[in-house]
Amino acid sequence: MVNFSLEGKVALVTGASYGIGFAIASAMGEAGARIVFNDRNPDLIEKGVAAYRELGIEAHGYICDVTDEPAVQSMVAQIEKEVGVVDILVNNAGIIKRIPMLEMSAEDFRQVIDIDLNGPFIMAKAVIPSMIKKGGGKIINICSMMSELGRETVSAYAAAKGGLKMLTKNIASEYGQYNIQCNGIGPGYIATPQTAPLREIQPDGSRHPFDRFILAKTPANRWGEAADLAGPAVFLASDASNFVNGHILYVDGGILAYIGKQP
Repeated sequence: MVNFSLEGKVALVTGASYGIGFAIASAMGEAGARIVFNDRNPDLIEKGVAAYRELGIEAHGYICDVTDEPAVQSMVAQIEKEVGVVDILVNNAGIIKRIPMLEMSAEDFRQVIDIDLNGPFIMAKAVIPSMIKKGGGKIINICSMMSELGRETVSAYAAAKGGLKMLTKNIASEYGQYNIQCNGIGPGYIATPQTAPLREIQPDGSRHPFDRFILAKTPANRWGEAADLAGPAVFLASDASNFVNGHILYVDGGILAYIGKQP
């Protein structure tokens, strides 16, 4: 029988106070995992813990910046002491800065790379040794369609997510022998509070131009929901995916398979 249960597992989801990370962590909690998450903002930690509690999920929140290696190492040691060895790591924390490349400072570029690429590297380094000792583990990197495609104003984000795709493959290559599976999830355009302005009906009753653009490029003819990522995440975290390694699962409604509607 296929085993999708996460009963008894400890899942650490970075930046999971809200949004996509919260949806993924909640699904893992419902599948039986003990949930741990981090955020840089103490207020978001409190709000996150309360939101999980409303769903009947006991979650443990830690204040930590994923780009601070000593802080990450300290957090993981504390989690191991207070909750247990991390069986599942989801590298969800990330930022995007939509700035045309010629107008983007090197400092802004480095910040995106630091959080979106160096952060997952630092987090993986922190959990892999105990995963090896325990006999295995799961690492899921939240990649993006920008791991495959370019687009105006997202040079840093695309560079980071392209790098994260290859980091995913390399972790799988280097640590697969220890029964560690490292895979990625590449969300398409997801309806979140951050994207709400792009979906607002215009004063004349028409759809926002970007909304029309996304629907025209998506065979599913809709934006994704955070809940659409739950099943793929639980699959990649469970024993059902024990022979799946170095794979990027795009949850995009078919965008990457589609050339788009003819004008």
